[in-house]
Amino acid sequence: METIQNENASTEFQLVATTAGKIKQEMAKVIVGQENAIDLMLSALFIGGHILLEGVPGIAKTLTAKMLSKTISVGFSRIQFTPDLMPTDIIGTSVFNLKESEFSFRSGPVFSNIILIDEINRSPAKTQAALFELMEEKQVSVDGTTYPMAYPFMVLATQNPIEQEGTYRLPEAQLDRFIFRIEMDYPNLEEEKRILHRFNNDFHSRINETVNAVVNADEIKRCSELVEKVFIKDEIIDYIANIVHETRNHGDLFLGASPRASLSLLKASKAMAAISGRDFVIPDDVRAVSSAVLNHRIIPSPEKEMEGITAHDITQQIIQKIEVPR
Repeated sequence: METIQNENASTEFQLVATTAGKIKQEMAKVIVGQENAIDLMLSALFIGGHILLEGVPGIAKTLTAKMLSKTISVGFSRIQFTPDLMPTDIIGTSVFNLKESEFSFRSGPVFSNIILIDEINRSPAKTQAALFELMEEKQVSVDGTTYPMAYPFMVLATQNPIEQEGTYRLPEAQLDRFIFRIEMDYPNLEEEKRILHRFNNDFHSRINETVNAVVNADEIKRCSELVEKVFIKDEIIDYIANIVHETRNHGDLFLGASPRASLSLLKASKAMAAISGRDFVIPDDVRAVSSAVLNHRIIPSPEKEMEGITAHDITQQIIQKIEVPR
């Protein structure tokens, strides 16, 4: 009887893998490569997390985010962050209605499902602070009234790590609210060739219009419920705790990861397992998401930064050091 129940459970969890597969197949009409980044984006979608996409210009950060939104039949909003952007420009403001002689709230572009914030580090601290409540509690408070966001709600932000002219460093409290910082890299040679062939006769990116919505909000919610049920052994929970604890006691780090990072590792590992069609977490799931979860939450010491040691390098050292549960 127990075997039958386990088989049924595995079959049920195939829904997450199937849903992820449909989205990836649709995105692959336009996006070449970036498989790891897309898996992480889907993991965040299924666990209600936000993503910071980082990479040099021209590697399809914004395009990838837009294609993901097109595969899901929910609302999409894009906000271009600029130095003169005000909090009311993104959240909304109260407007006086002369006809009714009272103020009414006019919502801003964040009132949607998937929010693409392009060049998030182009706006100053007061505009970034307006995102704190939105990202953590998925609601905004204006004039004493709280407005909840619709489900699903996800912020996809992009930033360029190279050009720092006219940019503002994101506050650590805000970075901690992103479940992943995904570092998108250049395509390899074969992927570059595929990109050139794909767009050889499509200078105006007409192929983008062929990407269709293949899932809806209810299906995303069902996947989220299944991800929550993924089994994780106590030994792997301890493994996650050991990794995060090591960041707080590592000599090369000025700032370690918070308990929010531990919870993010737990959730993301479950999502990775479900996307793989499993109803249980293995250590490889934890290792697959560790760098994306931790690399924006830890800060190397000034000495290590001068040596060119990055947060990613230290994260890899920690993952290699902590004993993997059997």
